[in-house]
Amino acid sequence: MTNRQLIKSAHVWAITALLALGLWSIAGKAGILQQNQNQNGNSNGNANGNSNTGNSNRTQNDNRSGNRNTGGAQGSQVAMSSQDRNFITEAAMGGMMEVELGRLAVQNGASDAVKQFGQRMVDDHTKSNQELMSWASSKGMTLPTALDEKHQQQVTKLSGLTGAEFDRAYAKRMMSDHQKDVKEFEKQSTRGGDPDLRAFATKTLPTLQEHLQMVRTLPGNEGRGGGNSNRNSNVNSNNNGNSNRP
Repeated sequence: MTNRQLIKSAHVWAITALLALGLWSIAGKAGILQQNQNQNGNSNGNANGNSNTGNSNRTQNDNRSGNRNTGGAQGSQVAMSSQDRNFITEAAMGGMMEVELGRLAVQNGASDAVKQFGQRMVDDHTKSNQELMSWASSKGMTLPTALDEKHQQQVTKLSGLTGAEFDRAYAKRMMSDHQKDVKEFEKQSTRGGDPDLRAFATKTLPTLQEHLQMVRTLPGNEGRGGGNSNRNSNVNSNNNGNSNRP
């Protein structure tokens, strides 16, 4: 082999070596780039996955909290017995009627006893109505603010009377209403489901019993309801005895 051929062969091997070295370098860089991309992809994927999982958990926790809160609000109303609901509705409606009839007694009554009793009804029942509204508001309930048809008819009926005729009709109406009220408040004070409502009934009951005693002295009611007087006296004695127990 001549010198020229040797030089030519060396050049070929050099060029081949350079090409091989270049290809190896390119392949290496490509592998590193692919590895970095995979690592970045995994990192971003994990980060996004954790973030989504965290958001999902927070959403579930928020939903559970909301459901618990909503359930608690509804539960307080659902837990109230039908007796409690009926009592509070009737007490609110009856209290409003007593106030309206009391105002009529002050305006249309003939005797001082009827006028004074009417004013007492306005004062006492306005106060108890406000306490009842406050209690209902604390329980998330809305009580009626106007008389229904049945109670409005009683007011309309008495509003057309005056003088002695009004006194007799009003006294009779008050006797019937307060006998019923005392009975219902006695029942609620001992058998009511809600403890706060029982406390309200217990607190209001002595005032209603006093009203009933006053009603018996109104014109037309003298001597009526003597048996109830004894029963109420026994109830008062029992209530007082129970209240003094530790």
